[in-house]
Amino acid sequence: MKLKLFIFVLALQSAWVLYTVAVQEYAWSAGKVILLETERVDPRDLLRGDYLILNYKISSVPTNLFSPPVKRDLPAGTKVYVALEPHGEFFALGRASTNQFEPPANQVLLQARSNWRIWNATNVVHVEYGLERYYVREGTGNPRGKLTVQAVVPASGRASIKQVFLDGKPYAEAMKEASR
Repeated sequence: MKLKLFIFVLALQSAWVLYTVAVQEYAWSAGKVILLETERVDPRDLLRGDYLILNYKISSVPTNLFSPPVKRDLPAGTKVYVALEPHGEFFALGRASTNQFEPPANQVLLQARSNWRIWNATNVVHVEYGLERYYVREGTGNPRGKLTVQAVVPASGRASIKQVFLDGKPYAEAMKEASR
């Protein structure tokens, strides 16, 4: 009896892991790939090692892009939906709302959360997409150059980082070349 229970629990855990992987892989294969510009921030966490804090140009959403209009900062943690549209090589802000909406065919809808910052201007809402941290190999967390991010956006709007580029090259490859 105990062996059957053990096998059942083990099978249940294995199924959960496989389901989680399958959902993530489906999101990566079915999602739209977009390229985002970043702004430089250089962090280091003594407990977790090196990582990049990625601050995006699309993280500061002007209140005039909101429909219905937003008069002031949103409370921290408010769900925000942002439509991004192609603007040259990168995707840029198109429209935003606190209500989910269907974007036009050429736009991508991202789900975000508002984040209050002490230096917020009165006409800007700062949002976070869950794409703000990218962990890297020890000793490679302080790059010199232009960082860009390739993200995958599934239908749910919850984007994930697919690749980070440093001056147009994949991050790991660029850091190997820099260390030579």
